[in-house]
Amino acid sequence: MAGFGHTRTRRTPRPRNRMRPRTGPDRATLGIVGLVCAVAGFVVLGIVLGPVAILCGRLAMGRRWNGSRSTPALVALVLGAMDTLLAIIWPAGAASMGNGIF
Repeated sequence: MAGFGHTRTRRTPRPRNRMRPRTGPDRATLGIVGLVCAVAGFVVLGIVLGPVAILCGRLAMGRRWNGSRSTPALVALVLGAMDTLLAIIWPAGAASMGNGIF
Protein backbone atom coordinates (compact mmCIF):
# COMPACT_ATOMS: atom_id res chain seq x y z
CA MET A 1 0.00 0.00 0.00
CA ALA A 2 2.97 2.25 0.46
CA GLY A 3 3.69 2.34 -3.27
CA PHE A 4 0.29 3.87 -4.11
CA GLY A 5 -0.33 1.47 -6.98
CA HIS A 6 3.20 1.50 -8.36
CA THR A 7 4.78 -1.88 -8.04
CA ARG A 8 8.14 -0.93 -9.48
CA THR A 9 10.59 1.09 -7.45
CA ARG A 10 12.94 3.62 -8.92
CA ARG A 11 16.05 1.93 -10.22
CA THR A 12 18.44 4.84 -10.00
CA PRO A 13 18.20 7.01 -6.89
CA ARG A 14 18.26 10.75 -7.20
CA PRO A 15 21.67 12.31 -6.89
CA ARG A 16 22.17 14.33 -3.75
CA ASN A 17 23.73 17.29 -5.49
CA ARG A 18 21.29 17.99 -8.27
CA MET A 19 22.19 20.98 -10.37
CA ARG A 20 19.84 23.90 -10.09
CA PRO A 21 19.12 26.04 -13.11
CA ARG A 22 21.68 28.82 -13.12
CA THR A 23 20.17 32.22 -13.62
CA GLY A 24 22.76 34.64 -12.22
CA PRO A 25 26.48 35.21 -12.66
CA ASP A 26 28.82 32.62 -11.21
CA ARG A 27 31.03 33.22 -8.20
CA ALA A 28 34.28 33.68 -10.08
CA THR A 29 32.75 36.47 -12.18
CA LEU A 30 31.36 38.19 -9.09
CA GLY A 31 34.78 38.04 -7.43
CA ILE A 32 36.50 39.63 -10.43
CA VAL A 33 33.79 42.30 -10.77
CA GLY A 34 34.16 43.12 -7.08
CA LEU A 35 37.93 43.35 -7.43
CA VAL A 36 37.63 45.73 -10.40
CA CYS A 37 35.10 47.88 -8.53
CA ALA A 38 37.35 48.03 -5.47
CA VAL A 39 40.40 49.11 -7.45
CA ALA A 40 38.42 51.65 -9.48
CA GLY A 41 36.83 52.95 -6.28
CA PHE A 42 40.16 54.27 -5.06
CA VAL A 43 40.28 56.58 -8.09
CA VAL A 44 36.66 57.64 -8.69
CA LEU A 45 33.32 57.31 -6.89
CA GLY A 46 34.64 55.49 -3.88
CA ILE A 47 31.41 55.98 -1.95
CA VAL A 48 29.52 54.04 -4.64
CA LEU A 49 32.06 51.50 -5.85
CA GLY A 50 33.23 50.53 -2.36
CA PRO A 51 29.89 49.08 -1.23
CA VAL A 52 29.44 47.46 -4.67
CA ALA A 53 32.81 45.75 -4.21
CA ILE A 54 31.82 44.61 -0.72
CA LEU A 55 28.54 43.21 -2.02
CA CYS A 56 30.12 41.41 -4.98
CA GLY A 57 32.89 40.01 -2.80
CA ARG A 58 30.46 38.75 -0.19
CA LEU A 59 28.19 37.14 -2.78
CA ALA A 60 31.17 35.54 -4.51
CA MET A 61 32.46 34.02 -1.28
CA GLY A 62 29.17 32.38 -0.40
CA ARG A 63 29.32 30.63 2.93
CA ARG A 64 33.04 29.87 2.85
CA TRP A 65 35.73 32.27 4.01
CA ASN A 66 38.62 29.97 3.17
CA GLY A 67 39.91 28.20 0.11
CA SER A 68 41.87 29.22 -2.94
CA ARG A 69 38.79 29.84 -5.08
CA SER A 70 37.65 32.77 -2.97
CA THR A 71 40.89 34.79 -3.12
CA PRO A 72 39.62 37.52 -5.53
CA ALA A 73 36.41 37.71 -3.54
CA LEU A 74 38.24 38.18 -0.23
CA VAL A 75 40.54 40.83 -1.75
CA ALA A 76 37.48 42.60 -3.18
CA LEU A 77 35.78 42.54 0.21
CA VAL A 78 38.79 43.97 2.06
CA LEU A 79 39.60 46.62 -0.57
CA GLY A 80 35.92 47.58 -0.79
CA ALA A 81 35.78 48.09 2.97
CA MET A 82 38.94 50.22 2.89
CA ASP A 83 37.59 52.17 -0.05
CA THR A 84 34.29 52.86 1.70
CA LEU A 85 35.99 53.97 4.91
CA LEU A 86 38.35 56.29 3.04
CA ALA A 87 35.45 57.75 1.06
CA ILE A 88 33.61 58.52 4.30
CA ILE A 89 36.60 59.84 6.29
CA TRP A 90 38.22 61.90 3.51
CA PRO A 91 35.54 64.67 3.21
CA ALA A 92 35.30 64.93 6.99
CA GLY A 93 39.07 65.35 7.27
CA ALA A 94 39.22 67.83 4.42
CA ALA A 95 36.48 69.97 5.95
CA SER A 96 38.25 70.28 9.28
CA MET A 97 41.72 70.98 7.88
CA GLY A 98 41.43 74.75 7.39
CA ASN A 99 38.69 75.34 9.93
CA GLY A 100 38.35 78.92 8.70
CA ILE A 101 41.53 80.21 10.36
CA PHE A 102 43.37 81.36 7.23
